[in-house]
Amino acid sequence: MFKVSKKVEYGLIAIKHITKAGMINPISAKVISQKYKIPYDLLSKILQQLKREKILASVQGINGGYKLSRDPDKINLASVFNAIEGSNFILDCGTHKNPNTCKIYKTCIISGPMQKVQKSITNYFHTTSLAEIV
Repeated sequence: MFKVSKKVEYGLIAIKHITKAGMINPISAKVISQKYKIPYDLLSKILQQLKREKILASVQGINGGYKLSRDPDKINLASVFNAIEGSNFILDCGTHKNPNTCKIYKTCIISGPMQKVQKSITNYFHTTSLAEIV
């Protein structure tokens, strides 16, 4: 079965916590790490990836931390998955820019059906906002 990675899971937990705090109050990685027992170093990297992709914004200073960069209904799941994992393909054949780079491309009998599944998943990720899941 398609499985969400721990990194994405931790990212979504952090986003949900940050969203509950509101757009004004930044939340530190340390607070999230301690509350949900998420390894701090890993969470910090995930939050930085989300910041780099402009899903989160950071606030410096003693009361600093992270907050959403925009309303959760303006951020889709695809952008979160892509920020953390780099892609949301379920098969390697979805990641090839050139099908000829796949060793079994010419003889593969599941590529077509699985690409339909991939299209459905991709569509869901692009049309589902964070507001719907947090």
